[in-house]
Amino acid sequence: MNNTFVKSTLILSIATLISKILGSVFRIPLQNIAGDEVLGIFTLVYPVYMVALTLSVAGIPVAISKLITEARVKNDHDGVDEIYRTASVLTLLFGVLSFSLIMIFSNQIANLLGGPSVKPALIIVSITLLIAPYMSVYRGYFQGFENMMPTAVSQVIEQFVRVGLILILAVVLVGKNYGSESIAGGIMIGSSLGALASLIYLQWLFKKNRKRINVVKRPPFSFGNFIKTSKLILLISLPISIGAITMALVNLVDSLTIPMSLLNANVDSSKLNYLYGIYGRGLSLVQIVTVLSASLVLPLIPLITRKLAENDLKATRRIIEKTHFVSHLISWPAAFGLFALTVPLNIALFTNTEGSYVLAVIGISSVFTSLAILGTGILQGMNLAKHAAYIVVAAVILKVVTNSVFIKQLGLVGAAYSTLLIYILIFFINSYVMNRRTTFTMWSKKHTMIVVSTLLMATVIGVPTLYFEVELWSRKTALLYSAGAIFVGVIVYFTSLMVTNVIDRQDLLKIPVLKNILLKLKK
Repeated sequence: MNNTFVKSTLILSIATLISKILGSVFRIPLQNIAGDEVLGIFTLVYPVYMVALTLSVAGIPVAISKLITEARVKNDHDGVDEIYRTASVLTLLFGVLSFSLIMIFSNQIANLLGGPSVKPALIIVSITLLIAPYMSVYRGYFQGFENMMPTAVSQVIEQFVRVGLILILAVVLVGKNYGSESIAGGIMIGSSLGALASLIYLQWLFKKNRKRINVVKRPPFSFGNFIKTSKLILLISLPISIGAITMALVNLVDSLTIPMSLLNANVDSSKLNYLYGIYGRGLSLVQIVTVLSASLVLPLIPLITRKLAENDLKATRRIIEKTHFVSHLISWPAAFGLFALTVPLNIALFTNTEGSYVLAVIGISSVFTSLAILGTGILQGMNLAKHAAYIVVAAVILKVVTNSVFIKQLGLVGAAYSTLLIYILIFFINSYVMNRRTTFTMWSKKHTMIVVSTLLMATVIGVPTLYFEVELWSRKTALLYSAGAIFVGVIVYFTSLMVTNVIDRQDLLKIPVLKNILLKLKK
């Protein structure tokens, strides 16, 4: 593997991390600016768009890059062009089909999501489906030439434009005293314009690249070749797409079943968007915690695939165990830190204590959400994408049932308990399937000590809140306490890990932020 490829893959991983952080964190200022009802509509609608988009194009870049790489090895320039043109037509068809279905059934989908108030947002965000598919083609094309930079830059451009416009539009529309329905619809324009900005950049780069390599005229594009190449692309991309929508699909089930279940529990229909906004607070925090696992998955898939192709089971096992260890190391304290600081964080980030119980349960679920996403990515790397897809589909069906039962018995927090249960099941089933393919250490003494250290940390930072009237704190006080508690929690957690020999000083020096802190303390 050449040095350029390694560097560009690292850049892509960093860009993905930045994009996911932006895509998660912006919901907090959005709630602050526009309120829980707007956040509720946004959280209800967005999974519909994400599932449609992911099923249409998520696996396309991987499929295109794989097929183009194979064609380049054979020095088949006509094949490269055939793959590019076929993928362009295929994704256009998927995009138009997805957009058309949402437009045609917008009334029915809106009613399922809680009522007509979500329809404007649903229609406006679906326009992105006409733009985004082309991005996947260009990204896959460049990746097929082992150039990850265009994908990395385009992801960052898309998120910066999208998030920036959403927040700017929210400020403008709230300032003009528009209603929640209009504000939620208006801010969705940011998604379409973000995708358009990314597409313009990729098109410019693609044309520049084609001129530079002086592409000659290719044979005419035939329907027969289109069908043949489409089958190859779909064979690779569909299992990856299904595996990639684990979180989006579970969120979609929530969007479709929680409003209905709340109505069955005799909740006033006018409160549905507001209540889902409260639930959306928890989802915002969970997405921040799961960013690490999601960013680990991208470089992990080709790495595991290559080691298995080389029949290097020892290296495969080592990669899986190391990645799992890092995910456990970060996810447990993040999840229980959220749980211990639920009330002050709720005040600091979302201005009040509404839905703190819901946030606490969802906070705990984030550790299993992270591990489930990671496990799905590992299964894809093991060429077990179909197995990952089956697990996700089964989990989604179970989520429909548990949402209905738990919400009827417990109210909104029932949805949080349902999410916790589903991700625990996905994690354990993923681990079982992985272990059958490549035996690895799923749990060890070090993992136990991570959990013990996490509980110690959560106790230290959480117990003091039981002796204060946190509910009466100002936002500034809650923010200061949360920041101080996080700082103390980090020290307690890593000190405990070092005392129990889970990690040593050299491990800490590999973590950039902690490295700087330790060097300053030493001085």
